[in-house]
Amino acid sequence: MDADERLVFDYLQSFGEEWVNAKEVCRRAGGKKRFNDDNSWARPVLQRMKDRNLIEGDMLGRFRIKPSPDSRLKDRWISPDIEKILRESGAKADAESTDAASDEDNEQL
Repeated sequence: MDADERLVFDYLQSFGEEWVNAKEVCRRAGGKKRFNDDNSWARPVLQRMKDRNLIEGDMLGRFRIKPSPDSRLKDRWISPDIEKILRESGAKADAESTDAASDEDNEQL
C-alpha cells in the first residue's frame, strides 16, 4: 500500500462501516493544500483500492472499508454469564425465537 492509499484507508477507517462520499475523501484525507492542488486526487486511489478488494463502493460513489465477517456474528450475547445460563437451562434464545415470542406476546395484549 502506497502513501496515498494509506491516507485514504486511515481516513475511511475512522468512519467504521459508514459510507463516505468520494468528494469528501478528496477534501479531507489529504489536507487543504492537496485538495486545492487537485480536487479529485483520491478518485483513482479509491478505484485502485476497490479493484484490489480493500474497500467497497456503491453506485452513488460512496466508499467504505469492507466490514469484517466477525463484526456480523449471528449469535451475540449480552454477557458470557447469560450465555452460560441459557445453554445450561436448555432454553433456545436466538433471533427467530425471540421475534416469534414477542409477536405472541403482542397478540395476547
